[in-house]
Amino acid sequence: MSTPETSAAPAAPPPAPAGLTMPPARALAYMLASVTLAMTQQIGANLVNTNIYQIQGELGATVAETNWLIAAYMAPNVSLSIALIKIRMQYGLRNFAEMSLAGFVLAAFLNLAFVHDLPSAVVVRFMSGMAAAPMSSLAFFYMIEPLPPEKKLTVGLSLALTNTTLGIPVTRLISPWLLDLGGFHGLTLFEAGLAMVAFGFVYALPLTTPPRVKWIGPLDIVSYLLIAIGFGSIAVALSLGRIYWWFEAPWLGWLFACAVICLTLAVITELHRKSPLIDIRWLTSPATLHFAGAILLLRVVLAEQTVGASNFFQALGIQNEQTLPLYGVILCAIVAGGVTCALLLRPGRENWFYGTALACVALGAWLDSGATSQTRPHDIWLSQALVAYGSGLFLPAAMAQGMGGAIARGPIYILSFITVFLFTQSIGGLLGSALFGSFITLRTSFHYNALAEHFVMSQPLFAQRISQYGNIYSHVLNDPALLRAEGVTLLAQRATQEAIVLAYNDAFMLISAIAGLALIGLLSHLAYLQLRSRVAAPTFQPAP
Repeated sequence: MSTPETSAAPAAPPPAPAGLTMPPARALAYMLASVTLAMTQQIGANLVNTNIYQIQGELGATVAETNWLIAAYMAPNVSLSIALIKIRMQYGLRNFAEMSLAGFVLAAFLNLAFVHDLPSAVVVRFMSGMAAAPMSSLAFFYMIEPLPPEKKLTVGLSLALTNTTLGIPVTRLISPWLLDLGGFHGLTLFEAGLAMVAFGFVYALPLTTPPRVKWIGPLDIVSYLLIAIGFGSIAVALSLGRIYWWFEAPWLGWLFACAVICLTLAVITELHRKSPLIDIRWLTSPATLHFAGAILLLRVVLAEQTVGASNFFQALGIQNEQTLPLYGVILCAIVAGGVTCALLLRPGRENWFYGTALACVALGAWLDSGATSQTRPHDIWLSQALVAYGSGLFLPAAMAQGMGGAIARGPIYILSFITVFLFTQSIGGLLGSALFGSFITLRTSFHYNALAEHFVMSQPLFAQRISQYGNIYSHVLNDPALLRAEGVTLLAQRATQEAIVLAYNDAFMLISAIAGLALIGLLSHLAYLQLRSRVAAPTFQPAP
């Protein structure tokens, strides 16, 4: 017979299943929150890049002017994550997340209500860039929250970083439908809806946060303003340099000079502080520089997919709607890479993932280097799937290896490490786009000049080709001189298109060479370490 005390005892909560720290339904909600936060940030960052030609018509601007929307978004975004470390520690992650998402929702609705021309769009994109800065780190924390400590750096890390690379293919897949529904405002309305869903997740699902610490001092504001101006200047220059061209716009040089001065002052300030905003000595340590360099190199190499393939088809006149199956393949390949890391990534196996990823990128880019003006999206499914799978393998392995040292130093260094990762992703993406686009511009000019050397009227083949192109207008023109002029114009356009295709092939081959050399360097380094360990191994002599 039970006693009253026994019968009144509350029921114990059901135990969490193995591999999770909470019930499955709640764990799934946290992971959905992570996906929503990552998609909100990634889609917002890529809406303009993906639809720049459609947006410039609605805003009544040129393509060059519309690129200011990209620069305005990235200018605050690349630096704000640095300030977030102390802001989170002082005000709490939940309050900080709710305020950030509220700002993002406000910016998205301002797009609907007030954006009707380029200046207003630039202002609102600047606000969106500020509000979106913390979402990647929030997505990371929500993905690892329901996992036990032993799986945070394997399963959790792999799934979280897969989220951060899905934005470009997802944006490409949904943009045509949103543009058909409402044009530019259809894109921003979807962005606002995602932000509201993410806000609901953050409000309903709290994160485990460390105790708050009053940590922000007056010099933090000074240091951050210097860093923000420096990084913002670099972001604007990298976004617009290849559009206005590096040696033809003096203000690009002034931006780089301003960045050097501001960042130098920030470093001097931080090195003489007891509680710096950025630990310069830790950031310049060999391990951190190695991590940042590897991630930066990969981000530049991945411009082959994020910029190269999409711009290649735009140059051939192929619209976003015709590339939907290609980006569906890319999306599946990225997910496959993330799942592979989640299942197989363990401490000590990172180098295998590096080597496989570099091999995939090198092979995929080499396959793309044989493209012609007749190449269509379905012809590069395999090559782009290889590049996407490689990107899905590399990022989790690199971050898992680097974060091990940060965890050993304490939670502050974990946040700093995540900040370094997000910064290298932002600047690396801009740098890759700038280098890739500038290389293609130079090689296009070279190939066009090489083709133009054969444009000699005395050559029968050239004269025949002009006659063929000119006859296209024979039903509306009777003057032989006008027909010849139209034939020359059409042949020049055809030559320009072929020069662009050859330039992209050169760029793809260059990317393949860089990835291949990186793979050779990795294998050589591993061989050296193996040889050194064998030489250093003690030799035991038998006792006499």
